[in-house]
Amino acid sequence: MKEFKRILFPVDLSETSSKLVPYVATMAEKFGAEIHLLFVARIFDYFSSVYVPRDSIDKFANDLLEGAKKRLEEFRAEYFEAVPSTRAVVIPGDASEEILNYVRLKKIDMLILGTHGRKGLDKIVFGSVAERVAKAAPVPVLLVNPYRSIT
Repeated sequence: MKEFKRILFPVDLSETSSKLVPYVATMAEKFGAEIHLLFVARIFDYFSSVYVPRDSIDKFANDLLEGAKKRLEEFRAEYFEAVPSTRAVVIPGDASEEILNYVRLKKIDMLILGTHGRKGLDKIVFGSVAERVAKAAPVPVLLVNPYRSIT
């Protein structure tokens, strides 16, 4: 049987992220795997085409990255404190592209993603990250619907 030593759990830090924690923790425990938490912060270069000053975009991007690092560390401490091999990483870019890049770069063995995250206009504009990642991932992907549970 395939062993999963590195599990990637991309989070959007919405309320659904915490609903996936039991699945991630169980898989990590069963396989003795390290957990990689990844938050991908959108880049806002496209705003420069609407005459937003570059320095304003850069400042906002830096503030966003710093805020995301702080929030992701809080998430790690709250849900994965008992798993010392948990890493928390924030990177800028397109979510699906950066998740797939991270899988290759860090030699991830398995991905665990929620089928639902951000809603409304965000989903319409940016599409389903889970769908794009699941179709292109070079490793097994466990998709979990955070709003359905088997009791």
